[in-house]
This record gives sequence, structure tokens and C-alpha cells, in this order.
Amino acid sequence: MKQEPKEQRSLFPEECLLREIARQPRLSIGIPKENIDLETRLALTPEGVGILTEEGHSIYVQRSAGEGMTYSDLQFSEAGAFLVDSNSEVYGADIVLKIAPPTIAELNCMQDRSTIMSMLQLSNLSADCIKLMMSKKLNAIAYELIKDEQKAFPVVSSISEIEGSTAINVAAELMSNERGGKGLLLGGIAGITPTEVIILGAGITGTVAARTALALGAQVKIFDHDINKLRKIRHYLGQQVFTSVIQPSVLIKALASADAVIGNLRYINGSERFMVSEDLVKTMKSGSIIIDMSVDQGGCFETSECRTLKNPVFEKHGVIHYCVPNISARVARTSSMALSNIFAPILLKIAHSGSVNSAISESSGFRHGAYIYGGMLVNRLIGDYYGIAANDIGLLLAGY
Repeated sequence: MKQEPKEQRSLFPEECLLREIARQPRLSIGIPKENIDLETRLALTPEGVGILTEEGHSIYVQRSAGEGMTYSDLQFSEAGAFLVDSNSEVYGADIVLKIAPPTIAELNCMQDRSTIMSMLQLSNLSADCIKLMMSKKLNAIAYELIKDEQKAFPVVSSISEIEGSTAINVAAELMSNERGGKGLLLGGIAGITPTEVIILGAGITGTVAARTALALGAQVKIFDHDINKLRKIRHYLGQQVFTSVIQPSVLIKALASADAVIGNLRYINGSERFMVSEDLVKTMKSGSIIIDMSVDQGGCFETSECRTLKNPVFEKHGVIHYCVPNISARVARTSSMALSNIFAPILLKIAHSGSVNSAISESSGFRHGAYIYGGMLVNRLIGDYYGIAANDIGLLLAGY
């Protein structure tokens, strides 16, 4: 029987997949070790690394990078990652995945025209870093700004769920005698007036925080600019939750009786700014709690100060403040798994597109996350924050 030519033979599915993988460009991805006093999360877990290395991509993990979330070097190595020691090795990759915004020293280790992906955290970024990224003609992608195919923000949604639950846990800790609080139980028991929790912002974080506080038996009041968000959260949580648009007279009374206030109004997407003044903070009960979830974008309270996980708590006017830009890093392993579930597919899509530039051009959602493209600042809100002129990315893409 005549054997058909080799090029005409049908391929098994696995052979087809291997041939398709062989045609795709290989990504070089660096995962540096964060300053563990400031940040304990990573963007990829060993499971996420394994998905990428199986596709032929090179992942460079700095030694001890996973210790903040109890992942060992051996786990990353067994997933196919290359363990490296120096900053120059890990930041020499074409794509660097961080959590905290890059520092000047870290940016100086990066290659020109490479890509940095990280959280934005405006309070921890600087105009000098922006200018250095521009001079090195980098691409800079902010996790919080990336959109998915449904026009939602996947990173914000996942982290916000974690932050909502964590904020209530932190408030409960701070109310206890152990942490210098008034010795209150967050919630209530029979015969004792329940604690009052105020939440500023009816987004995902506020919704989860309210649900968790209600489950503990607390009285919950939610304020927001957007009546549609308030209507949605009331429908979701039921009649027992108090909702109100932000009206000064109503909010002033609520703050005066609150045991804990959680602020999570976000501004990076251009929403109306709001800040509780220092005079209003002075009217709050002694020993009450403020948890500012928006401190990375300027904060919801005039008295807020951006702190770190190592030193997150301070007292002002008798009110205990907890202000960190990364409260979900308290549960680093859960947060890292959530991030890895998002970024492993995104990186595979970048490889399929051929490059970061191609992915930015092809995907409007990924493009929305870019705030520096080829060394040009392309996010007007960030430009206004730092006083740097911004360009329209659409015009830049049309020029290529």
C-alpha cells in the first residue's frame, strides 16, 4: 500500500497543539522579590508559572520571592521557573510582573522598551518614576485599569472581594482590647446594642464588607454618590441595611455615632472626589475606627496617612486609623492565587498576539490598562495627578 507523503498526513490533536505552540513567540517574564515589609503578594503562583512554562515561556523568579505567601523556591523551580539572585537578572526580562509600583533603582535595572506590569498605587509611585519609564521608552500596565471582555475590571473585582472581608476582620481586631480598642465585639449579642459600621462606597468592596458585618450582627449604613449602586446593594443585601446618597447632614450624624468607618471610594477612573474633613473626624467617638481603603489614591479622610503593613495603625483625635494601600496582602496566598488566575491567561494572550505592543493594539481591555506606551504617558488622569502632559493612545496606535 502506498504511503501518503509526510506533509499530507493528518496530525493528532496533541501534535497540532505542539506545532501551534512552536510557532508562538516565547515570552521572557521576570517575577522579582518584593520588600516583604511593604508587600507580600505575587502576581503568579507556582501553578500559574507551570501553565506558562508548559507553553514554552521562560519565567525568572527571584529567590525567596514567594516567602511572603508561604511558597518555597522549590515549588517555583518544580513548576519550571528559573531561580535567579540579582535584580539585573529578574528585571532584565522582557516583561516584569510586580505588585508594588517600581522604584527608581528597579527601573534602572530594566531594559529599554521592555514592559513593567504592577499595581498603580499613586501614593507609592512618583513623578520621577514616571519620567524614567518615559525616558527608557517602557510600556507600563496598571493591574487596576485592565478590563476584560465584559468591560469589567477583573483585578479590581477579585481584590475588592478580598479587601471587603479583610476590612471587617481588621476592624474587629482594632476594636478589641488586644489592639488598644474599646474592647467591643464587632456585631452584637442579645441585650447589647450592636456596633455601628459605616461604609463609604457601594462598590464590590463595600458590598462584601457590608455583607460580612451584617453576618456578625452589626448595624450597617452605606453611603455613595451613585443611587444606582445603592439600589443594587440594597436589593442584594436586603432591607436591613441603611443606604443613603452622600448628604452632609445625614453623614455627620452617622459619623458621630459610628464605631467603625470604612472608606472605599475610588477615583482613578474619574469618579467624583470625596473626602471626610479633619473637623468631621474630630466629631467621631473616642476609640472609633477608620479604615481607609482608598489611601493609595489620595484617601477618603483628610486625616489619613499612607502606611505600610509593618506599621499600619496610628491614632489621631482619639480615632484609630488603619491606612495601607494593600490590605489584601494580609491574606497574601489567597490574593496571589486570585491574581495568578487572572494573569496567566493574560500572558498567554500576549504571547498569542506576538508582543505586548500587539496585545495593546488588538485588545481594548488590555489597552485600557496601559498608562505608558512606548515611553509616552497615555492616561490623562495620571498625567493630571503628576502634572505631566498625556497623549491619546488611539492617535499613537494610528501612527504605527
